[in-house]
Amino acid sequence: MNIDLMRKIDYWAGIPISFISTYLLKPSYILNPPKAPKNILMIELSEMGSTILCDPMMQKLKGEGTNLHFVIFKKNAPSLSLLNTVEKNNIFTIREDSLFTLLYDTFSFLLWCRKKKIDSVIDLELFSRFTALLTGFSGAVNRVGFHSFFNEGLYRGDMLTHKVAYNPHMHIAKNFISLSNALLSNTKETPYSKKMITEDEVILKKASISQQEKENVLTKIKHVLPLFDKEKIIIFNANASDLMPLRRWPREYFIELGIKLLENYPDIIILLTGAPSEREGLDHIRIALGERCINFAGSTTFAELAPLYAISRLMLTNDSGPAHFAAVTDLPTFVFFGPETPALYGSLGNFTPLYANLACSPCVSAANHRKTACDDNQCVKVIMPDYVYSVLSNELNS
Repeated sequence: MNIDLMRKIDYWAGIPISFISTYLLKPSYILNPPKAPKNILMIELSEMGSTILCDPMMQKLKGEGTNLHFVIFKKNAPSLSLLNTVEKNNIFTIREDSLFTLLYDTFSFLLWCRKKKIDSVIDLELFSRFTALLTGFSGAVNRVGFHSFFNEGLYRGDMLTHKVAYNPHMHIAKNFISLSNALLSNTKETPYSKKMITEDEVILKKASISQQEKENVLTKIKHVLPLFDKEKIIIFNANASDLMPLRRWPREYFIELGIKLLENYPDIIILLTGAPSEREGLDHIRIALGERCINFAGSTTFAELAPLYAISRLMLTNDSGPAHFAAVTDLPTFVFFGPETPALYGSLGNFTPLYANLACSPCVSAANHRKTACDDNQCVKVIMPDYVYSVLSNELNS
């Protein structure tokens, strides 16, 4: 299903169902009060990058001796393999390719929760009534999530036992930590969580990458570019998810920048990364940049991304999943922001934001379901190739 259709279903069906479910579930909540968490389920369906941003929170819960579980859309599940914080048999995937499969997997999920004896659910989503319903009907006695209270935002019913105030001035990784603090709290609070979150709590662990894994990726590169030897690899991730196409830096800018980099740095090659479906679109950049540019979209498995990042010199990317996937390595990553702000959604790794900070930016938030009226992303377009070249040159010359 496309994004707009899912939004419409979430709105027209989600509001009345959330309202009715609130009152249908009240008796069971009274009979089954909250208890100490043991089997915890995280719900994050649609954002692959968030599976990385929430890892410090999961590490904290894991340190408390709890068993972690996760539910996610099937196409996004590979992102959980980067750090392997959650065991594979504790991950449930939901297909979203049709309404039938979505409903079938949803009912299967509710049975799976009972089988796994899930006692606690943490809803990581801000923009979905669907996840609120999954939380409500999971059978868990502890139900943690963001609640709007008196703020503007989505109506998601009233099915939470631990209502956390989403802080729009604090990085999302810290907001996720506040969800775990609420669940672990021994004191009832309104709202949760009245506790300071330090920078040390959102330090991301690094992926374990073997030399053989690096060699395997190098072999793939040499297969496409036989003359490749010791050139520095510059990654261009020139796409962004269909959820937010306004995040994309213009492709002609990538071309202008790439030409200048290749002219001034004879020891580099440029790799274009992306999904297999993006390969054809990226060929426009490859053809313009010539033989020292490789269209690598679809050439690696998800498991090979971290080794690729580990052998590369730097990555330039739109605000999308790879910006967060690279954070599990030490790769210097330069990320375009505009519709979103790096203050809230910046990578937890070695990253530099490229952000014009226009008056209209950011234009998406928890209050508008990430739906913006903007039809011209000047917030990204005003970041010119010459400026980006100067920033990347500082890194390459260091």
